[in-house]
Amino acid sequence: MKLYVIGIGPGGEEQMTLRAVRALEKCDCVAGYGLYLDLIEPLLAGKERIQTGMMREVERCTAARDAALEGRTVAVISSGDAGVYGMAGLMFEVCAGHPEIDIEVVPGVTAACAGGAVLGSPLTCDFAAISLSDLLTPWETIEKRVRCAAEGDLCIALYNPASKRRTDHLQRVCDILLDVQPPETVCGLVRNIGREGERFTLTTLAQLRDTPVDMLTTVFVGNRSTKVIGGRMVTPRGYRGV
Repeated sequence: MKLYVIGIGPGGEEQMTLRAVRALEKCDCVAGYGLYLDLIEPLLAGKERIQTGMMREVERCTAARDAALEGRTVAVISSGDAGVYGMAGLMFEVCAGHPEIDIEVVPGVTAACAGGAVLGSPLTCDFAAISLSDLLTPWETIEKRVRCAAEGDLCIALYNPASKRRTDHLQRVCDILLDVQPPETVCGLVRNIGREGERFTLTTLAQLRDTPVDMLTTVFVGNRSTKVIGGRMVTPRGYRGV
């Protein structure tokens, strides 16, 4: 019994790894959030679709598990990387009582890497990835992680910076960061990473606080070494002689 958990990157076949494409070819059943399945529609011809909406991840993974137990080769799809805010961990939890299912996680390009490439090279050194969604993580924990990352002078990739319900999370995070970092700290935003309408903006930490964002935006906060070079956000690693 085989079950793949596949990260498809930002979206579209050209942004998937070859390993991910090959794994998908072996499957006769594919489970995922509808938007992500639509992004790879050309690769799904002839395959059964298990499609659910947001907030129904457990239902989706349970259905994928049951399909695998029936003898089908199943793929569970995540955008980005399946192990970074994706379905890999949940899939292992759901299948905990079924050691007969062989789960293989196929990595993909996560937003921190894909968005960083659009901006330039903001994550050349140590960095933290932090989601600002408090649906599964208490806000107090998110605040602590943000402060610790800032105090450690880490570059930060902020996922899920806002939604219709969470309109002030980025502002609250910026207030924490401004307690530790200078207001001129270089920051960047990328919206629709790897998709139609992709665009990026460079700004400062002080200006970031009042910058509109949504769930399609990934925010990058530089460290004390981050600078703008040729219109791009770059965190030098510190090679000598450069």
